[in-house]
Amino acid sequence: MKLKEEQVSAEYVYNGKIINVRRDKAKVYNGTLADREVVEHPGGVGIALEDEEGRFFMVTQYRYAQEKIMMEYPAGKKEKGEDPLTTAKREIVEETGYEGRDFVYLGSMVPTPAYDTEVIELFYAKTGEFKGQHLDDDESINLSRLTLDEITDKIVSGEINDAKTMGMTFLIKEYKARNEK
Repeated sequence: MKLKEEQVSAEYVYNGKIINVRRDKAKVYNGTLADREVVEHPGGVGIALEDEEGRFFMVTQYRYAQEKIMMEYPAGKKEKGEDPLTTAKREIVEETGYEGRDFVYLGSMVPTPAYDTEVIELFYAKTGEFKGQHLDDDESINLSRLTLDEITDKIVSGEINDAKTMGMTFLIKEYKARNEK
């Protein structure tokens, strides 16, 4: 069966600061037209920053769309035309105050593939020099540091349910296991 769908038309219904929303018509496998709603997002990064004691920086902040306080790895939105590593280096200083060093690219994740174009590029790094935190005006976060086992326990208990944090924790554990052999 043919799986690829072909965009026939696109109508922008919202253009915002972070996202755009469009309504498409798409030709599906049997030739009929189907409505598709798409959220266009510039993408972002997630950074697992490990300190010299083997603990990872975690940010706790209120997530308006979820209407709750959430704990997750530091992350941020890519600026237009910005490469993911540049975004990761900028965001980690902004949110933790520390530069990252020895960045390892862990891959990418697609958090909501059914209707959102967002791709999150995932990085693991070690702490570098302290530069000072530079939060955005509308950003308020609490920082903590946890071991991978503590993060895993919070994921398993449901205390952490952020998708990038769940995926990155798995990837970091695998990265460490495979590179310690």
